Amino acid sequence: MWKQAVAFRGEERVPDEYDEFSDYDLPSYVGSSSSFHKLPWCPDDASLARSKAEVAIVGAPFDEGASARPGSRFGPRAIRAASYLSGEAWSIPLGVNVFQALRCVDAGDAPVVPSRPERAHRVIREKVRRVARTGAIPIVLGGDHSITFPSASAVSEVRRPKRLGMVHFDAHADTAPDLWGALQSHGTPMRRLIEEGWIEGRNFVQVGLRGYWPDEATFAWMREKGLRWHTMVEIEDRGVAAVVDDAIREALDGADLTYLSVDIDVLDPSAAPGTGTPEPGGLTSRELLRAIRQIVGRVDLAGMDVVEVSPAYDHAEITARAANRCVFEALAALAKKRLPQQT
Repeated sequence: MWKQAVAFRGEERVPDEYDEFSDYDLPSYVGSSSSFHKLPWCPDDASLARSKAEVAIVGAPFDEGASARPGSRFGPRAIRAASYLSGEAWSIPLGVNVFQALRCVDAGDAPVVPSRPERAHRVIREKVRRVARTGAIPIVLGGDHSITFPSASAVSEVRRPKRLGMVHFDAHADTAPDLWGALQSHGTPMRRLIEEGWIEGRNFVQVGLRGYWPDEATFAWMREKGLRWHTMVEIEDRGVAAVVDDAIREALDGADLTYLSVDIDVLDPSAAPGTGTPEPGGLTSRELLRAIRQIVGRVDLAGMDVVEVSPAYDHAEITARAANRCVFEALAALAKKRLPQQT
């Protein structure tokens, strides 16, 4: 384990790796920046506890699990910035003032540094665990999709003995055994979650699959583990709302809580060009945002992530804006459930 004595107020101490670097010494794309919608900035345990937040935004600026176009380490900052809103956030679809009904904060980024992927996953997991154990729902901004493994496993651990289900929007299944021998890849996180027992296969539901990856053997493994999936062809035939109804029922088949993972490449590249592995033929932004409202409004949400926004490939911030709105739709649906039910 990495250890090094450092000076702290004139005294020597040996930090664990979570405290290895100060915010000032982290890379420029990690740490202090404008918060999501100018929410209160609560990057440490004490300020987060004082906030009594119901939801906390978390950044996971890591992209060393990407197999194609990198750059999603800059995703959290782009998603936070991709809003022209100020002040109140009134949801027109749901008729709720989000931040009046829901106590939200921005908990800052996990202290990620480049070239140490194993450490990055460990500190992302620790960051999400610290948020979840306060009772706040972590909404994690990626980063490549490998960050779902540390994020969802942390939520699953904190919420045990309750059982976690997963609804996963993606063009790709991300259940490969490895990518070129790498286990910590954006193509493998869902397999890791299932193999390590954080989520049971039968409670794992995928929506939006299309294209030419993964291969037949991987789908055979998924079938053996009881995963359910809904391809874009099925969505075209049956409609998004009907498919999402099935996904909710399947994810909660024996589970108590739901984790929602949104890979922005579930959208058609016309709506999300700024991503690492764009795949033609995907959902529209309208369809995805409605699906998020539908899911979050009906499940007990334990955690969420929005991943694979790569700003260097974006155009006019439309990918970052779509990801930003994925978060807002989830927040609005949570806020709506906090209001007294009208009879």
